Amino acid sequence: MLITAAFHTGIWTLLFFIVGMIKPKWPLFFLKKPDRFLILIISTILFMVSATLYGEGNRQRAAEEQTAKDVAAKIAKPSAVIAPVPEIPATPSSPKQ
Repeated sequence: MLITAAFHTGIWTLLFFIVGMIKPKWPLFFLKKPDRFLILIISTILFMVSATLYGEGNRQRAAEEQTAKDVAAKIAKPSAVIAPVPEIPATPSSPKQ
């Protein structure tokens, strides 16, 4: 989930950066005098956000895999419960002829 969000944020950041460097008025339409330096600052912050999302997504995925391995190991490991062993009755020997 976080890794997907990181890729989406990264794509939007790259699009914002390219469009903002060509025409800064388009992404910053609400400012009177938008400049490229502001586009660079916002793009840097968005890049750091997407890198953090990607790193946290990888960390969570590794933790989930480790948890799944631990659960599988606990289920597959036989328990050390002592069970009573049934006694086998002695069979009578057959008479010799």
